Amino acid sequence: MTDMESRSKSRAVYLLPNLFTSAALFSGFYAVVAGMHGSFEAAATAIFIAMILDGFDGRVARLIDGESEFGAQYDSMSDLVAFGVAPALVSLSWALSDLGKVGWMAAFIFLAGAALRLARFNAMIGTVDKKYFVGLASPPAAALVASLVWFCSQEGISSTGMTWFGAVVVAGAGLLMVSNFKYYSFKNFDIKGRVPFVVLLAIVVVFSIVFIDPARILFVLAFVYGLSGPVMFLFGKRFK
Repeated sequence: MTDMESRSKSRAVYLLPNLFTSAALFSGFYAVVAGMHGSFEAAATAIFIAMILDGFDGRVARLIDGESEFGAQYDSMSDLVAFGVAPALVSLSWALSDLGKVGWMAAFIFLAGAALRLARFNAMIGTVDKKYFVGLASPPAAALVASLVWFCSQEGISSTGMTWFGAVVVAGAGLLMVSNFKYYSFKNFDIKGRVPFVVLLAIVVVFSIVFIDPARILFVLAFVYGLSGPVMFLFGKRFK
């Protein structure tokens, strides 16, 4: 490949992966709009849809050899909206605004944590063990906030009764994103390789369980994953 061809490829914008990124960005924007209008279940669902779409764009780019610097930067901007701005504003519209300055500061801590987490992730690409994330990744942090809002809205739990708990969860997720706790990334799971039949069966069972009560089960899963970093750190300190 000549230098001119190389430069041309580096400036290229690949349509398919960026369509997924744009769809994830739109989902994050829709979540904010839905939250402003009090449709909190729809807002939470939109954030989870953004997570699914975000999982596809990078994989599609690698599959078609369509990775580009533009795509990487666009993906980061989309992530900040879908997993930073959207959860912060949805939680603020849902309950945190009742706390006044404390509520919007908790929402800002989450947003700032997401922005700092994404910046640190981009700066550390290629220098850390891909098996682990340093700090809670922004999509599971967003899942924790979105699933809490979804669960409470679905069960008819009054937002006024969840204000302080919601503030702790939202601010705590923001702080976990900028922590040095290590979280298992699942990136070494090869979806193209062969797996035992029992693994496929387990995946089907997990999906079936989630669909029984998505809001409740997703909140439990996100909460457990959020705690896994500090727990692994404490156990590591204990057994050293």
